[in-house]
Amino acid sequence: MSTKSQLTQQLGVVAGFDDPQVDLEQYRTPPGLASYLVHSADLRGDIDDRVVIDLGCGTGMLALAATLRGPERVVGLDIDRGALRTARENKRRIASTTEVSWVQADATRAPLCPPDETTVIMNPPFGAQDGNEHADRAFLETTASIADVSYSIHNAGSGEFVEAFAADNGGEITHAYGAEFTLPKQFDHQQEDSRVIDVELFRIEWR
Repeated sequence: MSTKSQLTQQLGVVAGFDDPQVDLEQYRTPPGLASYLVHSADLRGDIDDRVVIDLGCGTGMLALAATLRGPERVVGLDIDRGALRTARENKRRIASTTEVSWVQADATRAPLCPPDETTVIMNPPFGAQDGNEHADRAFLETTASIADVSYSIHNAGSGEFVEAFAADNGGEITHAYGAEFTLPKQFDHQQEDSRVIDVELFRIEWR
C-alpha cells in the first residue's frame, strides 16, 4: 500500500474543471485532502474489496484516489457531463487498473442500488451560494439510502447538523477530522487568488 504522501503525489496529475459552474460549487478537491480522506478510510478497512461510490465526483479526485487502494470497483456519479469527460481522462493519467463506472446523474436522486459492503466518499456542495443553503443535506439523504459507511467533507461548524441528520436517519458519526481546503480563484465573485477554509471530514456508519 502506498503511503499517504505517495498517494498525494499520484493524484497531482488529476485535472480540475475546464468550465466550473458556480451554482454547483465546482472546486477541485485538493490532492492532499483527497489522500487524507481515502487513506483514513483504507486504514479502517472501508476501501479494500468494497464497492466505493463517489457522489458528485466532479473530475474524479476522490474516486480515483480510491482506485489506488484496492476496491472491488468504483462508481463516480456527477450531473455534469463535461466533468465526467475530464474524469475519464484523469483515470488514464493515473493509470489505475481498477474498474470505474462513470454515471451521469443527479446525486440527490441517484439511480443506484449497490450491494452490501458499500462505502460512499464525497465532497458535496457546502451550500455557500444564496438559495443553495444546506445543499449537502440532499447528498447525505442519498448516502443514508445506499451506504453502510461514508466519508464526507463539510464546511467547518457542520458537526451538529451532520450528527443530528445521521441520528435521524439510522447513522452515527464514529470519527471526525479537521482539515483545510484551498479554494483557488475561478469565479468572478472571488476577490483573492486563493483562500484556505477550514473543513471537517466525518465517518458515518449507517444501519
